[in-house]
Amino acid sequence: MKHDPRLGTKTRLVVEGGHRLGGRVDVEGNKNAALPLLAACLLTSEPCELTNVPRIRDVAVMGELLRGLGATVEGLGTTTVRVECRHVAHDEPDARLVGQLRGSVLLVGPLLARLGRARLAPPGGDFPGRRTFSVHRQALRAMGARDATGSGHALDAPDGLHAASLYLDEASVTGTETAILAAAAADGTSEIRHAACEPHVVELCEFLGRMGVTIEGAGTPTVRVVGGAARTGVRHRLRGDYIEAGSWAVAAVLTGGEVEVTGARGSDLEPVVSVLRRMGVECEVDRNVLRVHRSTPRGIRQITTAPWPGFPSDMVSLVTVLATQAEGRTLIHDWMYELRLFALEQLSGMGADLFLCDPHRIIVTGPRRLQGRNLDTRDLRSGMALIAAALAARGESRVGPLETVERGYADVVARLRGLGAQVAVEAAP
Repeated sequence: MKHDPRLGTKTRLVVEGGHRLGGRVDVEGNKNAALPLLAACLLTSEPCELTNVPRIRDVAVMGELLRGLGATVEGLGTTTVRVECRHVAHDEPDARLVGQLRGSVLLVGPLLARLGRARLAPPGGDFPGRRTFSVHRQALRAMGARDATGSGHALDAPDGLHAASLYLDEASVTGTETAILAAAAADGTSEIRHAACEPHVVELCEFLGRMGVTIEGAGTPTVRVVGGAARTGVRHRLRGDYIEAGSWAVAAVLTGGEVEVTGARGSDLEPVVSVLRRMGVECEVDRNVLRVHRSTPRGIRQITTAPWPGFPSDMVSLVTVLATQAEGRTLIHDWMYELRLFALEQLSGMGADLFLCDPHRIIVTGPRRLQGRNLDTRDLRSGMALIAAALAARGESRVGPLETVERGYADVVARLRGLGAQVAVEAAP
């Protein structure tokens, strides 16, 4: 079901629980790589082509933001997107769209590089209060940007960006990407320490390398960027989304099913698969294929999120639901984002045995038979987790707004049906 991200219509997913999932599902490109790569297209006036692009709402919003800045964007809603930005017409992305997308912050560095100024309204998306602009501002200031008057985030770089040596106060993924994007356009060699090491950061570095930017240390805490060279157009195929792959794996286990998930690299899946195996999930990875067999999950002492290559915070909501169906007790600790655990308190109303220790820790005792009910998708990842819970529950659940989940999962309704789920879409009240 396709939706225009500019429309205000809301729907919800009606889920009839108790049906086993089975079959094969292919994941598309990594959402968290697609957004910085689209922003990077602003760094060149030559055309860029991205393939295996996820057909999700966040990509559609970023594409519309680029169009508003003067870029020609073709192929939105398909897996091949072409971007050409010969001229940047504005320094202020559409505030209404910025309010829908946290990743819009990635436009600031390229705008400073092309125009010497950027004006960004407060970004939206999940956890806007927790995900501040401070690390981005720190990096950009080090490279010559300075605060300007205006609402939201206003920066000027009248003398252009210049290379810098800096230590990031936090190993923020988008903060690291902002620093790398700015350094790619700054004359000289920049060194970024305490950099994030996630696969999508590495993919951004590879993309910029194909543009002509020399980058060393991608995937390590110290990244060196030689910027200032002419940047050419690029063709690039995005790597598969390992978070999406892990999501389908958990949904299958929760329903007593079996799935084959293709498209995500085995090396990217390792931190997720390691925890699933500890929880008794029978699975194997063969290159870009994750096979999940019918399993009897068990509770484990503790699951703790960590920066890459630790267990990703984006999977914590789903393993929390998995723990409700596991034998024994599991302590889940997400030290990064407390609101994900608050959203999962809705599981208590389904019959789950949860004890919320504090905003970052939850104890789950299972197995408990879940009962269908109305559920609120307060953020992208917990929204998908609640859909998974509804699939495992007795009776009918209504999960909405569905658009929250569509921000990061392409064709989620069709894919669920293809695996045997009994789901329908209805207008939200």
